Amino acid sequence: MTAQHPDFDEEQAYIDHAYACLEASRTDAWKMRDLTESGTGGTMQNRFERNAIDEALLKRLTDLDLGDAALVFGRIDRLADEVDGGAATGIESFHIGRLAVSDENREPVVVDWRAPVAEPFYRATGRNPMGLARRRHFVVHGRVLQGIEDELFGGGHLGVGADDGLDMDSDGGATQAVTGLRGYSTLLASIERGRSGQLGDIVATIQAEQDEIIRSPQGGVLVVQGGPGTGKTVVALHRAAYLLYTNRFPLEDQGVLVIGPNRVFLRYIERVLPSLGEAGVEQVILQDLVPDVRWVTSGGGRPDGVLAARVKGDERMSDVIRKAVKDRERPLREDMRFPFRHGYVRMRADETERIIKSARRRFHRHNPASRWVENELWQAMADTWRDGDATGSQVREALKGNDEARAMIDRIWPRLTPAQLLHDLFGSKALLKLANGGRFDDDEIQSLHRERSEFLDDVRWTPADAALLDEARVHLGPLPRKNGKVDESDEIRTYGHIVVDEVQDLSPMQLAMVTRRSLSGSLTVVGDLAQATGAHAPSTWNDVLDHLPERKPSRVIGLSVGYRIPGQIMELATRVMHAAAPGLVAPRAVREGVAPPRVVRVEVADELLATVANETRGLVEQIGGGNVAVVVPDAMADATSEYFSAIGIEHGRAASSALDSGITIVPVGLVKGLELDGVVVVEPSRIVRGEPQGMRALYVALTRSTQRLTVVHAEELPEPMRPRD
Repeated sequence: MTAQHPDFDEEQAYIDHAYACLEASRTDAWKMRDLTESGTGGTMQNRFERNAIDEALLKRLTDLDLGDAALVFGRIDRLADEVDGGAATGIESFHIGRLAVSDENREPVVVDWRAPVAEPFYRATGRNPMGLARRRHFVVHGRVLQGIEDELFGGGHLGVGADDGLDMDSDGGATQAVTGLRGYSTLLASIERGRSGQLGDIVATIQAEQDEIIRSPQGGVLVVQGGPGTGKTVVALHRAAYLLYTNRFPLEDQGVLVIGPNRVFLRYIERVLPSLGEAGVEQVILQDLVPDVRWVTSGGGRPDGVLAARVKGDERMSDVIRKAVKDRERPLREDMRFPFRHGYVRMRADETERIIKSARRRFHRHNPASRWVENELWQAMADTWRDGDATGSQVREALKGNDEARAMIDRIWPRLTPAQLLHDLFGSKALLKLANGGRFDDDEIQSLHRERSEFLDDVRWTPADAALLDEARVHLGPLPRKNGKVDESDEIRTYGHIVVDEVQDLSPMQLAMVTRRSLSGSLTVVGDLAQATGAHAPSTWNDVLDHLPERKPSRVIGLSVGYRIPGQIMELATRVMHAAAPGLVAPRAVREGVAPPRVVRVEVADELLATVANETRGLVEQIGGGNVAVVVPDAMADATSEYFSAIGIEHGRAASSALDSGITIVPVGLVKGLELDGVVVVEPSRIVRGEPQGMRALYVALTRSTQRLTVVHAEELPEPMRPRD
C-alpha cells in the first residue's frame, strides 16, 4: 500500500481553509454590491461612483468563479531575511495559486502566481535556489488534494539533509532529480490526464524557460519560436494574463487582443484566460475585425485558389488598393448641363479636375472628402449661372431630385464602403488592370477576378479578403454621417497588447492588419517556422518582423522542450520536419509514450474508410475514453463523416463542434494548434499533395497526439515516413 506524504492532511486542511476564505470574499463582494444597488438618488457624481464600484465588484465576482480549476497548486518555503552578519532567522512559507486570497484579517492565504514573491516557484534551480529551501507541488483535482511532490534545496534548513535538486514524491521518499524539469511527476500527471476538448492552463506546471517568456517585460515585439508540444500557445496566453496583472492600468483600459487562426482554435483556447481570472480579453480571428460582410463557409461561396491567395497576401496589394481608390475619383470627360430656374447651369469638365486635385491635397482619405467635393461641385455649377446670383445650396436644392445630377456626383467622387470598392474591383478585369499598374503579371492580377453578384449582400468573402477589406478601410476612411462629422466608432480600434498565435501563417497583408491595431507596438507572437503552411511561408523570423511594429527592438525566444508529444511519435515527425524544413531543430521530447506510432497499410483502396473506422474504435479503447481526432485531407472530410454516420460511429466535425465530441473528424487545414489523446492520420501522401506546404502540413498532423498515433494509408507513404532499413 502506498505511503501517504506526512504533510498530506495538513495541506488538505490548508486548501480547505483557502476555499473558505475565497467563499467569504465572494460573500463580502455580494454584500457590497447590494449596498451600491440600494437607491438611485443622490448627485450625478454619487451615481457615477456607485456605478464604478458596482462594475469593479462585478468583475471581481467573475474573477472569483474558478469552476473546476484548482485554487492552490503549490507552496514555497524560503529562507527568511539574513540578520546579524548573514545568519538566516528561519523559514517563511507561501502557498501559490491562481488568485490572491486573504483571510478576515487581510493576511495572505494564497499568493497570486503572477506576484513577484511567486517567481522562485517557477524559476529556482539547484544552482540558483533563489532563497528557497523547498518547493512543493500539489496534484489537485478541484478541491481535493491527490498528491504532493517536494523539491528540496541545499542547506538542511528543513531538518532534511537534502542535496541540490532532490525531489520528494507523494510517498514521502526523496529521489535524485535527473530531468532538469520542475515538478516532473506533477508535470507528467498533468500531461497524461485525458484531454477535455479544450486547452487547459499550465499555471501549476510552468517550466523555467516558459516562465522567462511569461514574465519578460512589456514593450516591442516578442517572438516565441516553439515546436509542437512546447506549450507556446499557453505561454502566450499566460503572458497576457501576467501583463494584465503587472500593468493593470492602463492595459485593462487599452485592451488586450488575442488573434487565433480559426474558430476551432478559438473554441479550443477559450477557457484558458478566464481560468486565470482574466475574462475581459478579446479573442478573435482576423475576419472578426472586419465588420458588415459575410464569409465563405463550407455551405457556400468559392474559396481562393492557390494563386489568388498568394496575390491577396502580397504587400504590393496595398498599392493596388490605393490606386483602385484613386481610380474612382474621376473628372468628367466633357461638360454637362442641368435645368435651373428658367435656364441651365453647367458642370465644366476642367472644374471637376480642379476640385478632385484640391480634394486630394486637402484630405488624406477618400470618404471624409466626399461632402466637401459635393459642395464644391454644387458651387461650381452655381458660378455658371448667367445672372450671378445663385448659390451652391440653391442649385443643390433645385437638383436634389435630378437622377442625372446625382449619378454625375457619384461618378466623380462616390461614397464607398470597403466591400463596394473591392466588389467593383474584383468584378471588372479592366479595373483590375488599371489598378495593377504593372505590379503583378497578367495571370496574377486576373486571378482576383470573379463574376459580380447582383447584390452586394450576396457576396461571400474569403479569409484572404479580410486584410484587403481592412486595407481598403484605411484608404477610404469612414463615411460621413448626416451631420457631416465622422463617427469615431468607425475608426479601427487599437489595443495595448496583442497576442497572435500561428503567426508564421499570416501573409504580409495580414501582418499589416495586425500592426495597425497595435497602440504602442507591444505584441507577443508565437509560431513555428517548421509548421508554416500558408501561401507566404517565411524562411526566417525577420520575414515576419519586417511587417510588424518597429517602435522598440524586437526579441526572438525559443522553446526547446516538447512536453506534450511522446518521444516515439516525435522521432517519426522529426523525419518529416527535416524534409519539410531542412536546418530547423525539433524540440526535445521529455517522455516516452506507451507505444510507437502504428502504421496500417490498406491493400484494397475501397477498404480505406472501413480500416480507418476500425482503427479509430481501437484507439478509443486504448486511451480509455479520451479525445480522438481523425485527421484527413480536406477533400476527405465529408466522405469520412458520412461513412462514420452510416456505420453508427458517433462523432463531431471540427468545423461545427470543435473538439466537443469524443471522436472528431478534423480536416488537416484546421488541426494546427490542437492537442488530442489519440490521433488517426489518414493518407499522408494525399495531405502532402493537397496543401500548398504539404510536407509541413503533414508534420503538423503527426504532432497532435499526447498518447497514441495511428497512420492509415492505401497510397505509398511519403519518403520520410517509410520504414528504415
